[in-house]
Amino acid sequence: MMRIALFLATNVAVLVVLSIVLRVLGIDQALATQGGMGPLLAFSAVVGFTGAIISLLLSKFMAKRSTRAKVITGAEGETQRWLVDTVKRLADKAGIGMPEVAVYDGPPNAFATGAFKNSALVAVSTGLLQSMSREEVEAVLGHEIGHVANGDMVTMTLIQGVVNTFVVFLSRIVGTFVDRVVFRNESGTGPGFFITVIVSQILLGILASMIVAWYSRRREFRADEASASLLGSPNPMVAALKRLGGIEPTALPESIKAFGINDKPGFMALFSTHPPIERRIAALQRQP
Repeated sequence: MMRIALFLATNVAVLVVLSIVLRVLGIDQALATQGGMGPLLAFSAVVGFTGAIISLLLSKFMAKRSTRAKVITGAEGETQRWLVDTVKRLADKAGIGMPEVAVYDGPPNAFATGAFKNSALVAVSTGLLQSMSREEVEAVLGHEIGHVANGDMVTMTLIQGVVNTFVVFLSRIVGTFVDRVVFRNESGTGPGFFITVIVSQILLGILASMIVAWYSRRREFRADEASASLLGSPNPMVAALKRLGGIEPTALPESIKAFGINDKPGFMALFSTHPPIERRIAALQRQP
């Protein structure tokens, strides 16, 4: 909770500094038709964070629904018992509450999601269980537990909310500037404002996606390190990544793909949620 509070406080401070700069430049007067600087900042934050927070709170439900994952207790069979016991042992070692454990039908992949560290969901596909040894599966589970223990789901939501806020806010700043300077509209907001806002939100949204993807790639290295720490060696995770490197990864639903163990490369590396497997292996092999 402290990290969340500090993160939010930092970004509130950034917005305050931005508003002061805009006032010094006199842009706040042009925003009078939008209700003024303060209301616009509040509107941007509400719009920016609402969707991200709702998505986080519904993440477990939506993940189960979209992948048709079935939560297991361990009573279903020997493999299921091993999965539940392994997740429990890793969760205890990571100092988090026992996550729900689920299995879903599909090619090799796995993911973790949930709004809270102590009530998360860890799911693996049948393809992963069939294509990997138990040591490799354990390494993948350690990676997903690492995501949970690091609070990655919450941090990703906060980052998404912040960049969304800036997209909404800055697009309206640009729209107001174009409307007043280019179209010389001094009475209210004209078509130039609305067209510019739409175009700006698209362009700024693309930049925002790059920022979120950049953080997601960094987060994968930390989860790999967490797996190595939980298992006492980077070798199982290296073996699991090498195995994944020879398998065509399946695409997870958009809402949870950033929390999978692997992802299809994006059409541009800047938009990929996961680093190349070769770089992840090299980072693990550099560990003492």
